[in-house]
Amino acid sequence: MRRSRLMLVPAAGLAAAAALAACGSGSDDPAADGEINVVTAFYPLTYATEQVGGDHVAVTNLTPAGQEPHDLELAPSDIAAIEEADYVVYLKGFIPELDAAVEEYAPDKSLDVLTAVDTSEYDYQQAIEEEAHAEDEHAEGEHSEDEHADEHAEATAASEEPSAEEEHSEEEGHDHEEAPEGVDPHVWLDPIRYGQIGTAIGEALAGIDDANKADYTAGAEAFNADMTSLDAEFTDALASRTSDAIVTSHAAFGYLADRYGLTQIAISGLSPDQEPDSQHMAEVAAYVEANGITTIFFETLVSPDIADTLAAETGAETAVLNPLEGLTQEQIDAGADYFTVMRENLATLQAALGAA
Repeated sequence: MRRSRLMLVPAAGLAAAAALAACGSGSDDPAADGEINVVTAFYPLTYATEQVGGDHVAVTNLTPAGQEPHDLELAPSDIAAIEEADYVVYLKGFIPELDAAVEEYAPDKSLDVLTAVDTSEYDYQQAIEEEAHAEDEHAEGEHSEDEHADEHAEATAASEEPSAEEEHSEEEGHDHEEAPEGVDPHVWLDPIRYGQIGTAIGEALAGIDDANKADYTAGAEAFNADMTSLDAEFTDALASRTSDAIVTSHAAFGYLADRYGLTQIAISGLSPDQEPDSQHMAEVAAYVEANGITTIFFETLVSPDIADTLAAETGAETAVLNPLEGLTQEQIDAGADYFTVMRENLATLQAALGAA
């Protein structure tokens, strides 16, 4: 089994974060009152800022506990908080309303964390089609070497003529609806990328509070060390797995899958609001049955209905794989944080992939 193709988009670099921070400092000292007021978009950015900034920052998370941040609508008080903040940490493209507010009220005092990491594009329909094609190629391996070479050449030629493929698909009555695609925003689910975000936040904070620069540097280094340790935990725990495939309710786990050599097959796209068409659902069901998938993953902040439907059709079980877009109030009250949830995810993956 192979991983779904990822198309890398180079990062703008950590220097951009420091430059933005320097522009945002102006002639006033944001730390003059003893704390830097930082507004963050949603939980992973809140947690990283708190960890790196420590006692020097007061962090406001715009997304309430238990709410899916994709659905966030800014209140007037949120706009005021953005305008009055010393700094804003957000992820461009994740919450369109917030993008517009940052552009208007905080363009020179904000960090888009996607500028700190390499990003990838993901197309949830293309991924399942690539896996089906890979299975076909494996079956063709039983043919003679010459026959295989001829068929591979024909497949390559066909892949260079998408219009012909589309016409054939329409003739057969299997034309997909137009597939949404774009940059996958879920970078925090890869501990290494998340550590890089911590470094960018540290540089940004140091740029507006030079007096505490050493503390921000130390905070970012400690954050990265913790992420490196978590990455090693995942690598070791999944080393003995017997399966590589994870079937998820929405395409949130591409970076995690890429980091640990897994294949993500998503029922819906990069946003949990995207509805899969009937053909895609049928293709995922066929993939589950053909590959002996035992678990369909759903998440805490959105409805599990689609995952439940697929599990019922295929005889698979369901389990929570948390994309950490936010915590519920119950989790907060229980003392949950990024690390506790990621370790719960790891235990769930071990059980589903035969590595427990």
